[in-house]
Amino acid sequence: MNRPPAVLTIAGSDPSGGAGIQADLKTFSALGAYGTSVITALTAQNTQGVSGVHVVPTEFVIAQLETLVADVRLDAIKIGMLANADIVGAVGAFLRRHPCEHVVLDPVMVATSGDRLLADDAVAAIRDLLPLASLITPNVAEAATLLQTRHACTVADLRGQANALREMGAARVLIKGGHLDDDREAVDVLLDIADEVVLRAPRINTVNTHGTGCTLSSALAALRPQRDSWLQSAQEAKSWLTSALAAADGLQIGHGHGPVHHFHAIWDHPEPRR
Repeated sequence: MNRPPAVLTIAGSDPSGGAGIQADLKTFSALGAYGTSVITALTAQNTQGVSGVHVVPTEFVIAQLETLVADVRLDAIKIGMLANADIVGAVGAFLRRHPCEHVVLDPVMVATSGDRLLADDAVAAIRDLLPLASLITPNVAEAATLLQTRHACTVADLRGQANALREMGAARVLIKGGHLDDDREAVDVLLDIADEVVLRAPRINTVNTHGTGCTLSSALAALRPQRDSWLQSAQEAKSWLTSALAAADGLQIGHGHGPVHHFHAIWDHPEPRR
């Protein structure tokens, strides 16, 4: 492209900077995309948990979206935390009015800390959103919730659930297997239109995993307009995230699950002042 791709994130805000809108914008910048954002919810959270959620009124979410696209041409959209069924429905209606070639849906339901980020009545609405996305990126728990089944325990389970999500209307599925019981590898399954690929990377021994799901999905949205295929984008996004996890301990942010290092390939790393 002669200009950087303009990528929109529709998601919630994380004051600690490790997940949500903040993680998405960092990822876009690190991977050569120009980031724009529409905020669906304000959260009070840090690396140890979420203490409050203030949902943006649906009408104002719509106003943000329509004002943005009246002026900016979008090359990709990443959808994260949508908070409730009304906002899910509004985003679906927006996508029908303004189709975008590359739409990544990360069905955010629970934070890394275990705190719930999606109202129960919104899960059915998320299912209705699946056919509007180019790629969905649920983790093991989110895939099980969408399918109303048990959590995947093996790679074979991931494959079966990816196919089941395709049958529900998803064009492409990347199930993140980071929660599988494997000490050596982090395994994801990508089900594309015609192909199924198992993506493997070494598992990084760190507690600083806050925002990994947000970061991977936003990396896919940033890379797809710049790459030839979803497979190429997924391979590069996974490799980049693995490096971000490997560098995460150097940030020393917070006392809980700290963020990954989105700018690991850009920043120098001097010793912090004491």
